[in-house]
Amino acid sequence: MVLPSLSHRERGLLILFALLWVAAIVGPALPTPELAAAAFADKRAWHGLPNAMDVLSNLPFAAIGIWGLLRLHRLDRAHKDTQDIVPGPQPASQLPHNAFDCAWMFFAGLILTAAGSVFYHLQPADLRLAADRAGMAVAFAGILGVAVCDRVSARAGWPAAWFMLAGGLLAVGVHHETGNVLPWALVQYGGMALVLALALAKPASGAIGLKLGWVIFFYGLAKLFELSDHAIYDATQQLVSGHTLKHLTAALAALPVLHALGRAVRHPGGQAIVTS
Repeated sequence: MVLPSLSHRERGLLILFALLWVAAIVGPALPTPELAAAAFADKRAWHGLPNAMDVLSNLPFAAIGIWGLLRLHRLDRAHKDTQDIVPGPQPASQLPHNAFDCAWMFFAGLILTAAGSVFYHLQPADLRLAADRAGMAVAFAGILGVAVCDRVSARAGWPAAWFMLAGGLLAVGVHHETGNVLPWALVQYGGMALVLALALAKPASGAIGLKLGWVIFFYGLAKLFELSDHAIYDATQQLVSGHTLKHLTAALAALPVLHALGRAVRHPGGQAIVTS
């Protein structure tokens, strides 16, 4: 039997995922109004680029995503160099191998988020919104996987990431085909509620201490900016909109992951040496 071998946290995680699936299936449909470009406060063009500020503010997602992938590549190179110079096990604070895999997914998801959001904001439409959310689903899955590795167990992180990815992409498809936004809301808000719960838990064995509180702070601030799109645009004398600030702030939620990776050097066995 597999279930008896699960830890208490792993069982709790499995139960929560099951509840989210049940809620998505049996919960009431939540329709959303028709999308329109007028929904966003800042519709200014710049040198022929429509909705320029909402488009260009996605660049930090791409920049941080590339930065993160390059850092992960360097960690892999450091891992190989360590094997060549000092073979065999070394004293380490263990970073689960799965956490690196989830981090790859997360930073790749940031790049996909930037591409999807640019595609959407150039000409807002239902199909383009689906592309936007598909990229976000990859990033959500990656950050959740890293958080699970850090606070639940190494072995639970990668399955959790793939569960969230499958659920996120399915939710995108359901909303596009039926207009029911409930599954996507469960992915977005249920996922962040889970990250909040993990932030309150003690780090798991081998964790490097990802600062989940900062992830939640930047994400929550980004949502506030999103909800205050028009109000901020008016308050700043049409200098910047809340939606533009949402993009810039949400990108900062990746910095705690970069910081955590910056403290580790990968070594044989999928572990990590904390360097600072």
